[in-house]
Parts: sequence; structure tokens; C-alpha cells
Amino acid sequence: MAQSTTGSIFGQAPAAAGETVSATNATGLTREVAVDSSGRFQISNVPVGVYTVSLKKDGAVVDTRNNVALSPGAGTSVTFSAAAPGTTSLSAVTVQANALPSIDVSSVNSSTVITAADLRKLPVGRSAESIALLAPGTTSGSGYFTGPGNHALVSFGGSSVTENAYYVNGYNTGEPYKNLGGFQLPYGAIDQQETLTGGYNAKYGRSDGGVINQIGKRGTNEWHFGGQVSWQPRFLEGTPVNNYYGHPVVPASTSQVNYALETPSLPGTLHQYRNDNKQWETIYSAYLGGPLIQDKLFMFLAAETTKTQSNNVEVAANQVVQYNTDKNTKFYGKLDWNITDSNILELTALNNRQSTGAGSTYDFDYKTLKAGAFSTANDVTKDNSQFYLAHFTSYITDAATLSVLYGKANFQNPTIYGNTSLLPFISRPQNENPAFLPPGTGPFGIINPQTNTSWDSNDATNGTHGLRADFNYKLSDHDLAVGIDNMSYQAHNQGPNQQNPFNPALNYYWRYISASTVQKREIGWQTSMRTTQKAYYLQDDWQVSPNVLLSIGVRNDHFTNYNDVGKAFVDLKNQWEPRIGASWDVMGDSSFKIYGNAGRYYLALPDNAAERAANTSTYLTTNYSYTGVDPTTGVPTGLTTQDDPATTSPDGEKGLPKDAQQVTARNLKAEYLDEFILGFDKKLNDDWTYGAKAMWRDLKTAIDDECSPGHIADKMTSMGLDPNAYYDSLYGASYCRLINPGMTNTILVKSDDGTQSKLIPMTQQDWGYQQGVKRKTGSLNLYMEHPFDGKWQARVDYTYTRGFGNTEGQVRSDFGQADVSKTEDWDSWQLMDGSNGELANVRKHQLRIRGAYQITPEWLVSGTLLEQSGYPKECLGYYGTGGSGKAYYGPGKPGDPSGYNNYGSGNYHWCNGARVTAGSVGHTPWTTQLNLGVHYSPAFADNKLGINLDVFNALNGQKAVQTDPTGNSSYNRFTNTLNINNSYGDGIYFQPPRTVRLSVTYDY
Repeated sequence: MAQSTTGSIFGQAPAAAGETVSATNATGLTREVAVDSSGRFQISNVPVGVYTVSLKKDGAVVDTRNNVALSPGAGTSVTFSAAAPGTTSLSAVTVQANALPSIDVSSVNSSTVITAADLRKLPVGRSAESIALLAPGTTSGSGYFTGPGNHALVSFGGSSVTENAYYVNGYNTGEPYKNLGGFQLPYGAIDQQETLTGGYNAKYGRSDGGVINQIGKRGTNEWHFGGQVSWQPRFLEGTPVNNYYGHPVVPASTSQVNYALETPSLPGTLHQYRNDNKQWETIYSAYLGGPLIQDKLFMFLAAETTKTQSNNVEVAANQVVQYNTDKNTKFYGKLDWNITDSNILELTALNNRQSTGAGSTYDFDYKTLKAGAFSTANDVTKDNSQFYLAHFTSYITDAATLSVLYGKANFQNPTIYGNTSLLPFISRPQNENPAFLPPGTGPFGIINPQTNTSWDSNDATNGTHGLRADFNYKLSDHDLAVGIDNMSYQAHNQGPNQQNPFNPALNYYWRYISASTVQKREIGWQTSMRTTQKAYYLQDDWQVSPNVLLSIGVRNDHFTNYNDVGKAFVDLKNQWEPRIGASWDVMGDSSFKIYGNAGRYYLALPDNAAERAANTSTYLTTNYSYTGVDPTTGVPTGLTTQDDPATTSPDGEKGLPKDAQQVTARNLKAEYLDEFILGFDKKLNDDWTYGAKAMWRDLKTAIDDECSPGHIADKMTSMGLDPNAYYDSLYGASYCRLINPGMTNTILVKSDDGTQSKLIPMTQQDWGYQQGVKRKTGSLNLYMEHPFDGKWQARVDYTYTRGFGNTEGQVRSDFGQADVSKTEDWDSWQLMDGSNGELANVRKHQLRIRGAYQITPEWLVSGTLLEQSGYPKECLGYYGTGGSGKAYYGPGKPGDPSGYNNYGSGNYHWCNGARVTAGSVGHTPWTTQLNLGVHYSPAFADNKLGINLDVFNALNGQKAVQTDPTGNSSYNRFTNTLNINNSYGDGIYFQPPRTVRLSVTYDY
């Protein structure tokens, strides 16, 4: 529904000959329809905004409703009273202000609409995601994932953060490479934001999470201009809490493995000094809008720039502090041309220029808690985007409407490297052997100025273009629609490059595994690719009776992903998505609605699916013993390889090209879920509405990669084939293939001499999985709402949610894996053993309250509250129970039983020889987020001047919202000893401390 930028006006009028109803907005656009013989009328597909709605008799206005507000994809009810008894004609003219909004009985979707008026009142963060969190059923995503503008992301209904869709004025503005977040309007240019949590009809798709739809402001017949200056000063920010090493207690088993704390001296010592990690933010914004030609041509321009200065003292092991300056500038422009009352053209331009990380890095002494010598200039990440949209609407007749939208976008995201170090990165220096370090080195080892493990291209780009066409026809009681919805994505030079641009010979970094082992890692998979997404739909909104609306539709999606040489490796056709919904206007006066909805929703793979899965990629590891550590660079010395072969790849990524036909199951199906909703909305009285909604979501199919070629070889042997004749196909360019976990996947393999190819059917049992994809979420939301009546408004939501399964979705929140649909899940059956538990993006209890009170015409106070239960904790470690013949802890080789723990520590749902499911070891604490606002609009400035004070997290709660899940840090295969990670259970992300925003606005 977020591609919708229009709404409808419907209602009842006294039935009489010659009656019509007209609606006129602030641009002079007028639509007029006849009242039918039963007294019903409906004005469909008109731009959102505020309308004056008039009842006419033989062309003369006899009754009027003012300030009728429309929301996207929804209907607003307007009722004209019948004439008094004995009256033979409608002749007396009446004008009424519109009453408080009635319940929308014309819609079966689940959405929360926040208007510009709401944003002026409520203390809300200046991002689409902060606004979306006002909707029930949403939660903040893991701090590992951020979108454009460094905004934290949102999960809907337990889905992962990449499964959402973002729209501005009907065009998809989602981050085009991984779909992590989306590009947004300048805050002051938002007219409405609709947050859809489910239940949308067949016109819309490509999301099995939620949808964020922003509609920008437009010019009207009156000139308006204004601006805002906002400060978030550092000195009013609460002091961030320091993070100390805890006393990690991991689940213990009675197995034959020995385990002990990695560094017994660390508990109680400072893990990260955070007291000084504060920021100062300044925002400048301005807008101008009005008529270029009265009633015909209108313009609206808005610009906003945000500058943030921050400190970041990193964890003690890194021994550095960063001083950063980020800048984000947005521009929005819109032209609206009422060519005629029946033809409208809208042109939109959106520009977003972001620079992140400018500044310098200095050494930091954890003994004195002071910054030291200059280390390096920071790397600066740029993210520049431009969107251009054209939307034409033609009201061909009162019954027929045509809408055509075309958009194009370009993205440049280069990295400007300030760090010119010629040295390799040193990972986990705390594991360096103390015997090889100079006296007084401290517990965190030796590092060097290098801060990068890989490098991005300075000409990395993305592009999108899309066409949407919708034709609506009103036929008696049927509102019929048919249309197409096509998008195309193209990426160039995305992903990390192996080589340091300042030292081309350097294509690796060092990771210290233990006091005896160091690992050399060589990585790089910079590549290009493209994706097409096409769809068509049929939709019928059938008014079965005056009180019952039935919404029936079907959608067909076609997704194709191409690799770096233009060959399709995923081509998913004929994905039929039935949608059916019903709305019962129980009393016939829009005061009580019972509704339900059932639908299937498919999700496409983003461009990122080709990275590593279908394109050339390198990920090589070599384990060494070492006899020393360079005292100035941290580089290991005296190296001797430990394994045979010395260099291996966890997933067979050896820099060789991949065959597009072999990297994907030949019968692959797209990810989809089924959703069911049942609810009611009811007026308690003229001031209050209450209701309840139950929702059930069941993920039926997912796509992820599987990386156990030995299992394919076993199946080939059982089929009478010799796997050795297909060795290159199985173990060559990549071990991994995209599959539907739990289903029978047909895998293509080719013989080494190129003369034969075979299709190998791999069942769930062949892979060794105990079950297929499982992600089930059920929720119940209860609410009461008092709409703003000129004096006050309030809404209270309580949401109870239960979610369980063995997969979060396209990404992993527990340790921040953003390889979309290529997570470690399903790489082997051992990685899935113990995965069936609570879902990362589900909070069992949530209480939301928002409200505003107009004390006087000059003073207004407001607040929002989000109280919720915690995140499910985990304990990840090595697989198995330990002991001779009972587990396989060695790094191993492909096809070797000891390869079960190729992924090492922190990856398996096992800890100290015990199986541990998510949530079985507890949850993070409940959190309270209370935001308060005070707004002063002095009468001497005609209430056009605003002086505002907003306090975020007023109670300054700073509890951990996510903790370190890695229970085991390393394993000594010679002594059968597991080490307990020092930071297991320590917070890695916290509630931001209290901040204060001061702002001055002027609106003329």
C-alpha cells in the first residue's frame, strides 16, 4: 500500500434526484460524483491532503464539510444528514467543521498514519524509522545494521530488517544493494508517513516485513515559507555508562571437554570507556511553497542539513579514540500541475548527500583514560543519491482512473581513505602470546594504525528505475483495478576489494586465534550485478452489501537476479499471491468495524545476493604457529603453517568464476510468508475509539546458502555416480549453493571433463537438517485512541507477541551478519543444531503511549512512551560435546568429519559442550523510553513562531539492548580445552543516554 499516494472519500447522503458530491483541496483540484439511488457516494483515487466536501442539489451547494483529511490507501467517511421531516427539497445551505475521524470501514489493511501536525506536536526522532516505531508490532533492529543517514532500522512482525519496503511519493527508495533501510524526505517536508504492518491488497508487494510510506508536502494556492534551527548540545546529554568485563557464566555440561576463562584477570576491569562518547548535533532546514499559476501550477521546495560531531572511544583492545564529523544534506522539490480537473501531473526530485566519519583517530591510553598521539586520518564514507519521479493521473470518467508513475535513481557511495597505513590489520590482539610481548604491554596486546580489513572501490555505484501503471474502474458495486509494477536495479563495483590502494601487495590481515596460533585471512569480492522485479495484479473491492466490503485480489511476481557477466542465476516466475480481506460496518454508520485479512507475500532477493554466491569471490585462511610478535606493528613472526593443505577456504571461495547454473538449486522458489489478521475497531463514544487485532505470520519458504559439498558427493555415490569425476564442480569455485532449506533442492553438477552434467535431488535428510525453515509469529494488539479535538489527543497500545523458529530471515542480528540470504544458517546441519528458539526481533511485551495536550493557544506539552521486554540471549561456541570420538573441534578439510567446526567459535548453537537455544539463557532487561516535549508558540508572533524543548529518554535508562553471544573464544585441539570468551554476556549495544533538543521554528 505504500506505493499509494491517494485516498478516497465515501459516505451517505439523502437519496434524491440531481444530487452530487464534490471534493476540493487547497490546490483547487475538484472531483465531483453522483449520489446513487441508495444514497451512497465514493470519490476514489484523489491525492492525499485536506478537502472541502460539498453536497449539491441540481448544482447548488446545500451542505458542506470542511477539513476532511485523507490518508494514503485509506478512506474517509463523510455523512450528510437527511432533510427534516416534511421537507420536500434540499435547499437550506449548512456548513460544518468535520467531526472527529470515523472508523475507516473501506479498508482492510493495518496501518498507522502520522501527519505533519502530529510531528509538530510529538517528541519523535527525525527519521522514518523513529516515526515507524510509533506503530504497534514494530521493534528496533540490531545496532549492527543501519541504513542511509546511519539511522537504526526497524523490524515488523518478527521479520528481519531487510524485508521491509520504503517509498517516497509512490517510488521505492529502499537502499538498493542490500535493502538495509531507505532514503527519506527532509523531516520538515513530510506531509504524512504511513507505516503498514500488514494486510495490504494485491496492488502491492515485495515485502514480508513492513512498509514505510512517506508522502511529501506540495504547494497550494497560498504561499507559505518557514524554517527551523535545532540544537542537540553535548553538555545536556546524559553521560554514557562505561562497560566493564563481567564474570561470564556460560552453560556448562558434564562432557569430557575442559573449559576455563580466557583471561582470568579481566572480570571487573574496563571493557570500554564510554563516558566521553557524546555528540553535538545541529540541524538547519527551510521550505517554500505556493502557486506559480493560481489553481494550476504549484511548487514546493525544502532543504535540510544535519551536522553531527561525536567522540568514540573504542573497546580497550583497540586502544584508539575517534573524533568524527558527519554531515547529511537533503533536498526535496515538487511541482504539481493541474492540467485540467481530470488530468494531474506531479514531478518530484529528491537529493540526499551524506558524508560519514570525517575526522581523525588518536591513540587512547586505558590506564590514564586520555587520548595520545595522532594515529591516522579517518576514512570518509559518502552516500549520494538522486531520485526523479513523474506521476500522471487521468480521471478519464467518473468511473475510470489511470495512474502512471515512472522513477529513476542514481547512487554513488565511494569511500575516501584517510588511513594510508601500509601495514596489515591486527585482529584480536588480546590473544597474542604474552611471552612474546615487551614488558608492560598490558592485557590487550599490540596493534598498529591500520583500521581496515578490506577496501571499497571509489567508484561504487547503484541505480534503479521503475514503472508502475494502474487502471481503476468503478462498475456498480465493484471497484476493479488492474496494473503492472516493475523495478530494475543495477550495481557496479560493490563489495570489498582485496588490495590496499596504498600497498597493492597487501591483500590480507592477521587474526590471533590463541597464544599458539595466528590466522592469515585474504578476502575480497568486489563485483557488479543487476536485478529485475516485475509484477501484474488484478483487484476487486466489492461492496457486497451496504455494510460489507470484500477485497479480493491476486498478484503475480517475477524476480530475476543476474551475475557479473549478465547471466541469470535466479529466475523465479509465476509467484501467485492471493489476497482476500473483508470489512463489516456492523452498525452501518462507520462506528463499529470487524475486519479480517489473509494473504501471501513474496520477497525478492536484492542485488547483494550475487555477491559471493554467484560472482567471483575470495576468502582464504591459513593457520600458522608463531614464535614472536613485532613490538611496533603487532605482526606475527617465526611463522610455520599448521595444516595440510596450508591454505583453505571456509566456503570454497578461491577467486575463480562461478557457473550461474550451478550456484543455485534448479527448482529454487522465492521466500514467502502467509499472513492472517482478524480485528475490530469500535467507537466508545464521540471522543474515544478502541479495538483489538490478532495477527499470525508463518514463513513458508526462505532462500539461503548451503556449504556442505560432501553431502552432495554422498548422494551421488548412492546414485551410482563417482563424485571424483565431478570434483571441480563440487569443490571448485565455491562450496556453497542457494537453496530452499527443508525442501528437495535439485542441484546441477558438471563433470571435470565437461562431457556430462547431472541433476542431484537433495532432500532435507540428504543435507542432514532436522527440520526445514521455521519462523512463526503471533501477536495480539489492544488499543484505545482519542483523536486530537483541538485540545488534546492520546493513544495507548499494548502488544503481546510470541515468535519462535530456527531462522530470523535474510540476515543474522546476533552477530551482525548482513550477507543477505547467505547467512551462516544452513551452511551445514551442525550450524542449525540447536537453532530452534526465540526470534531476535520479537519482544514479548510492548506498551506504547503517545499524546499531546494544548494547555493554552500558546503552550502545548506532549510525550511518547515505549516500554518493552528484552532481547533473547544466546551462547554460541564450538559444536559437539567434546572428548575422543564425541565431537570434532579441529579446523579440518572439506569432506573430513573434523570439518564440522570449520566456522570456529561463536558460530554454533552449542556452548561448552551443551546445546543452547536462543532465549533459553535469559533475556536482556526491560527498557523504558520516555520522550517529553514542551512547545511555545507566542501570540505576539501570531503563533507562527515556535520555541520547542524535546527530551529523549528522559529517565536516562541505559540498559544493554543486545549482549555478546560468543561463549567460547578458542579451542585447543591438542589439549581438548575450550576457552570462555571474556566478554560473553557483556553489552554491545545500549539505550542511548538522555538527549535534549532545542529548536526554533517559524512558519508563515
